[in-house]
Amino acid sequence: MKIKTPEPFTFEGGKRAVLLLHGFTGHSADVRMLGRFLQKKGYTTHAPIYRGHGAPPEELIKYEADDWWEDVQQALHHLRVLGHDEIAVCGLSLGGVLSLKLAYTEPMMGVIPMCAPMFFDNTSQLTVGFKQFAKEYKQLEEKDEGQIQEEIKELMANSTNTFNKLGKFITDVHDHVDHIYTPTFVVQARNDQMINTDSAEYIYENVEADEKNIKWYEESGHVITLDKERDQLHEDIYEFLETLDWTY
Repeated sequence: MKIKTPEPFTFEGGKRAVLLLHGFTGHSADVRMLGRFLQKKGYTTHAPIYRGHGAPPEELIKYEADDWWEDVQQALHHLRVLGHDEIAVCGLSLGGVLSLKLAYTEPMMGVIPMCAPMFFDNTSQLTVGFKQFAKEYKQLEEKDEGQIQEEIKELMANSTNTFNKLGKFITDVHDHVDHIYTPTFVVQARNDQMINTDSAEYIYENVEADEKNIKWYEESGHVITLDKERDQLHEDIYEFLETLDWTY
C-alpha cells in the first residue's frame, strides 16, 4: 500500500494567527480539523511537520528534540513573514511541550498545551507509543509479522539517542514553566494512557500567568484533537482565544 505523505498547512483567516503543533510520531492531520474550525472563526492557522515525522519511523529517529524546536521556530517565522505579529500557540503532546517553550522564549498572545508531558517518566510511555506507531506503519506497508518484529527490534536499538534527548528537552521545559507569564489554557484528557496526567496540574499550578485555566475532558484519550469531545475542545479553544488582548 502506498502511504500518502502528509504536508504542513496554512489556512488563511484573519490578522490573528494561531500556530498549531502536532505530537511525537504525529503530523499536521492531528490538528487539521482544529485549524479549519479556527479559520472559519476568522483566525489564520499554520501547522508545520517536524523533521522525520509523517514518514517511516526510521526517518524519525534520525532527528532529536532540538531539531523539532528549530522547526517550530521556523514555523513561527513563517507566520511573521505572512504579516502576523500577534500569534497564539496551541500544541498537542510534544507539541504542547514545544508550545510552552515558545511561551517563555517568544512574545506570544496565549498558549494552549494539550496533553503535554512534563515528567521524565513519560519517556518510557512515549517509547511504548513509538513502538505502536512503528508497528502500525509497517502493517500499512503490508510487511509480515516476523519482519515487523525484527525491524522494530532494530529500530528501538537505534532510537536511544532520540529518546534521551527528548527526555532532557521535556525536563528542561518542566524546569522553566514558572517563567511563563502568557495567558494559558491547559487541556488534559482524563483517559490519557500515553502520559502522566499529573503533568496538567503541574503546568497549571506553576505558570505565572494571571490569566490561566485548566479543563479536563472526561471522555477523551491522548490524541484529544481527534477524539469524541473534539467539537467541545474546538469551542473551548476559540472561547479562550477570544479573551486574549488582541489589538485587532
